Amino acid sequence: MTASRPTAPRLVAFDLDDTLAPSKSAIDPRIAAQLRALLRVVDVAIISGGNETQFRSQVIAHLGDAAASELARLHLLPTCGTRYLRHDGSDFVAVYAHDLSDDEKAAALLALREEAERLGLWEPDPWGAILEDRGSQITFSALGQQAPGQAKHAWDPSGEKRLRLRDAVAARLPGLEVRAGGSTSIDITRAGIDKAYGMTALAENTGIPLEDMLFYGDRLDEGGNDYPVLALGVPSVAVDDWQHTADELDALLPTLTVAAPR
Repeated sequence: MTASRPTAPRLVAFDLDDTLAPSKSAIDPRIAAQLRALLRVVDVAIISGGNETQFRSQVIAHLGDAAASELARLHLLPTCGTRYLRHDGSDFVAVYAHDLSDDEKAAALLALREEAERLGLWEPDPWGAILEDRGSQITFSALGQQAPGQAKHAWDPSGEKRLRLRDAVAARLPGLEVRAGGSTSIDITRAGIDKAYGMTALAENTGIPLEDMLFYGDRLDEGGNDYPVLALGVPSVAVDDWQHTADELDALLPTLTVAAPR
């Protein structure tokens, strides 16, 4: 699952939930310190199915007094790369946003509900909303948006439920991209607008070739929402959780002794 790693990556990219942090939770101080250390020497990107609000609450709010020069190296790609934000010296602002049309959203929401009910996967008593309109992405969370991590990981450990639902919904939405997301989620975006699109946009905006990037994700399996990054040819490392990522970064950081060229 791991492509050949660059000896000195110029950009290090991450999935968010279950890679940098538990699902919908704040990053640990250990990860925050590692991100700060990375930002001093290389560009850093976070690309995940979460929305912009989650990026700000889970990551940005925990980077302490990061300097503008550090934040200028941070690239945020929420909703699977359908949005791209860069720091303008005072805040993160949109470089692009590929929002779904009202008709596309309605079709996606209907397909998710009907197919989940047909397959017996519609939770009658969820923790919060099961369906969420994120503008450029529709997200299904089987147990609800606020479900505890333990329950989420126990719901579909093999991934079989998500894949059945993904296949059923994709058959009804040939013009949209349907992917298995986190431990209980299905993400729907415009066709062709996925994490591979986001990584390509990173290369175009930064001038850093894909082969000089390094990506960490927990869903690099075929059908997972990190898989398009691996399929694109970006050197990738499969991780199990944020602690695994932190251990990998402990090994990577000592090798990054010189600031990457801009």
